[in-house]
Parts: sequence; structure tokens; C-alpha cells
Amino acid sequence: MAPFNLSSSKSRNFHARAILGPKLHDRLPNINVLIVGAGGIGCELLKNVVLAGFGHITLLDLDTIDLSNLNRQFLFRKKDVKQSKALVAARTASAFNPHVHITPIHGNIKDTQFDLTWFRGFDIVLNALDNLDARRHVNKMCMAGNIPLVESGTAGYLGQVQPLLKDRTECFDCIPKPTPKTFPVCTIRSTPTQPIHCIVWAKSYLMPQLFGEDEDSTGELAEAEKQGENAQEIANLRREAQAFKSVRTALRSKDTYSGAAKMVFQKVFQHDILNLLSMEDMWRFRDKPVALDFDLIEGDQFILRGQAANALDVSADSNKSSANGGGGVDGRLNGSSTTFPNGSNFTLTTKASTVRSGHSLKDQRPLSLRENLVLFVSSTERLAARLTTGKEETISFDKDDDDTLDFVTAAANLRSAAYGIPCKSRWEVKEMAGNIIPAIATTNAIISGLIVLQALHLLSASFDSLRNVHAQFKPSAPLSAIKLSLPNDRCGVCRDAYASLQCDPSRVTLAEVLEGILDGSEREVSTYEDKRMLSDPDFDDNLDRTLESLNVTKGKFLSIADEDGELETITLAICAFP
Repeated sequence: MAPFNLSSSKSRNFHARAILGPKLHDRLPNINVLIVGAGGIGCELLKNVVLAGFGHITLLDLDTIDLSNLNRQFLFRKKDVKQSKALVAARTASAFNPHVHITPIHGNIKDTQFDLTWFRGFDIVLNALDNLDARRHVNKMCMAGNIPLVESGTAGYLGQVQPLLKDRTECFDCIPKPTPKTFPVCTIRSTPTQPIHCIVWAKSYLMPQLFGEDEDSTGELAEAEKQGENAQEIANLRREAQAFKSVRTALRSKDTYSGAAKMVFQKVFQHDILNLLSMEDMWRFRDKPVALDFDLIEGDQFILRGQAANALDVSADSNKSSANGGGGVDGRLNGSSTTFPNGSNFTLTTKASTVRSGHSLKDQRPLSLRENLVLFVSSTERLAARLTTGKEETISFDKDDDDTLDFVTAAANLRSAAYGIPCKSRWEVKEMAGNIIPAIATTNAIISGLIVLQALHLLSASFDSLRNVHAQFKPSAPLSAIKLSLPNDRCGVCRDAYASLQCDPSRVTLAEVLEGILDGSEREVSTYEDKRMLSDPDFDDNLDRTLESLNVTKGKFLSIADEDGELETITLAICAFP
């Protein structure tokens, strides 16, 4: 008997052909598939699509490879860190099947070059995204072009796969998605009550103020004022923003950056808190924070709510009623020893270098107030030194950048200590600041396999076999398959009537578009670009403006809505003039 050669194209596809059937299998080499995302799911999905024999694959991802990706995104190696995910994944996966062609694109799926005409070049789209805004954009493009889409996502041991097809199934936007958690400006900046408030403050406010672009924060504060937040707090925050300018200058000077850490500390953890404490009305129904003292903490002579600077649980709130809980001068004790409420004496001689914890992993052990101070000074000086070299104009938070993670950890914990909030270990801060949902490689593998199965059902028009599949944390039923729901009649995405508008946006006016669509009808309509209203029956200032001047250009949508609600909304996809 002749040997069975697995290396040949015929033999490698033998089982796939038997399972899929000759018709679908022979069609796969001519299929154009778009995979959006080359992360945890995307790597597994690309491998599956390549091995299944999809002939023409376009892989698009904006991101670059981080060191933390390597534990689950198996197409990458340590040498690939900081390189494009799409380019490296395509290069690695190409070796799995020499009969497929992979086109990698390092770009943003929302870029205007990826318009409806571009999307219509694909037979199917597979989403492997972790970004809600991008998911909604791809969903709208697929609904507009009547392109089959398979949506997916994972969170730890949980996962979900949802096939979507216009007019046959609900779309991604048929069911409203919860918006990401946000916090009021004044809560973050003045009255935190949870560890996450302090972490967000350190990551999204303090670090950009010190090491980011010199942005004017008046817009954010003006918006907060419009939302009805405390006017006195807003005025105080405006003064704070002005005071940061001198600190920023010191951090960027080679002559002064080494002492700038103390200047930053005194401003944000002492002077700013003292300013807040001067507003008595703010603390009528809240516990007051404590202004921290740099020199006393450094010398192990600072007592915070009954705890010494070198004690681990400096944020314990068991002594909030004591005399030193009110802040400022009352919150500290001069001298080398003190008597605690239980009557015992404690001499403040222990240094931060002394190991006081049984934890063997340094990132997971709690830090004392003094250790947080040392870490704050060290990380601030390291970041400032990077700026003074001129190689970096700004530095933003990156969970894999030790300097920025140390800074956010120390700053958040010092603020937590001042406000009597439990502190977090470096590991916990990394999880919370990096918005890390635990990623399980096995879950990604399961979900990517399910994506391909649903894609094959769509390509073979086996619509009765389509299922919304969930991976769940139930040993008795790890997967659940649910029949798909019909479109939501009130959906503002898949229920619109879509058409392409090929034009030159720099020459065509909004009025000309309406005249062409309404064709002499006297119906009253409103026009929108996304959620932005461009005109309505009582507002016609924009009618004579070009689409380009209204920022309605290639890759965007122009919606025309009937004011009486009797006719469906017409949504025009702006495409390049042929």
C-alpha cells in the first residue's frame, strides 16, 4: 500500500473535505475573510482559519505586542515585543498552511480608508475585539453592507459567540450594552471613598498632569460644572491645575528634577488636602482626610489614625474618631515614640527596608506608608529622568512599564492612606489600573473554535444551525447553545435602510444630498452624523455647507430621519467618488 503523505495539499484536506462536504470545502480557498483583532482570541482564530483552509485572510489590528501578551497569545515571542501584532501574527501563521494568503494591516478599523466599499470586498467578518466602540462600528458596517459577522468575547472562564446577519438575526446593537463605569470628577479629585477612586486619580489625573501633555483641564471642569457638581470644589480644582505648572517645569529640568518629587508630594498630599479641609461644608457628612507630612513620614515620626509610618495597615479606619483623624497638624506627632490606645509604647526606629511581611512575592505584599513614600520618590525621579533625556516628551501609563506602575501604586496608596481607604498591593493596582480581566488561554481556544463553526454555518447558508453559544463556569454544562433572536424592530442600526453615496464631499452640499434622496418630496426630515445633529426642520444653517466642512467624509454615515416617524431612516455610507 502506498504511504499516506500528510504534507500534500490533497491529504492535509482529506478530513476537512469529508466533514464539510465537497461544496463548502472547495469554496473555502476562494473565501475572503476579515479578522479584526490579533489578541487573545485573534491569535487562536487566525490559526483555526488558516488550518481550515480559508484562502484569503485579511488580519487587522492597531495594537503592538506587550510582554504580558506572551502567556496566551502563542503566535508571539519575546523578540516580537513592541512590534505590530497583525504583522507578526500573519508571519507566524503563514507557516501553518502554505496554500493560504494572509494580508496583515497595522491600523485602526475605524480609519476612513476602511469604508463600506472596502468592507464589501469580504465574504464574512470575524470579530476578535475587546473594544465596545470598535465592535459597534464593525457591526454597523456589516449591517450596511449585508455582510455576515461573527461577534465574540471572553472574560476569564466565560465566553460568547454570536453570529449576526442583517434581517435574519438581531445585531450587536439590538440589545443596549452597559456603558463602562465612570466616576464624577469631584469624587476622583476631592472626595474618594474606594481604592479604585484613588487608582483612577493617580493614573488618569496625577500622572498626565505631571508627565503627560500640558493640556488645559478647564474643559473637563466646565463640563463637570454643567453637570451640577459642587461649584466650590470646581473653583478649588481650577486653582490646583494652575499650581501644577511650576511642578511640571521642575520635573523637566536637569537641575531640579531630583528634588521635584518632594515638591509634588507636598503639593498633592499636603497643601491640596489642607485646602480641601478649609472648606468646612464639604466635610459635614464625610470623614475628613489627613494631610501627610513628607519629612515626618521619611523619619518614621508620622502617626496616622493610630498607626506609625512603618506600620503596614496605615489605612485602617478603626481609630478615625481619635484626635489625629482630622488632618493637618493634628494628624501627626512630633517625637520618637508615642503611646497607642492599648497603652503600649512603640519606638519609631524601624526602616522601610526591614521585611515585616510573610509574603514572598514582593508585588503581592502590602506596603507601609513609609515604603509608599520611598516608592513615590523613586518612581517620580525615574520618570523625570526619562523626560530630561529628551527621548520622551510625554509618558503615559502602561501596566508593563515598571516606572509608571510604581508611580501609580505609590500615589494611589498615599492618597488612600490620607483618606482612610484600604491600600492595594502593586499586583492589585496593576490589575485595576490596567483594566485587566483575567485571560484564560483555554477559553480563547474554545471560543475561536466556535467562531469558525458559526462562520461555516453562515457561509453554507445553514441558517437553522446558527446558535448563540456561551462558555460558562458550569462543569455539568460548560457550553450553552441558544437559538438566535430576530432583529429588534426599534434598533437604530440594523432597522435602517442603507445605501452607498459615492460623491466628492468637498463639493457636495447637505442640501444637494437631501434633494437627491427626497426627490421632490415635501416631507420634513432631520439629518445626523452618528449622534451629531446636522439639520432639522427648525435648523437649516448647515444645508448649504459641503459634507467635508461638516466632517461627513469617506467612511462615515449620514442618516436622514423622517420627523413623523412614518418612514424608516435612510443611512448613507459615504464612499469615494469612482
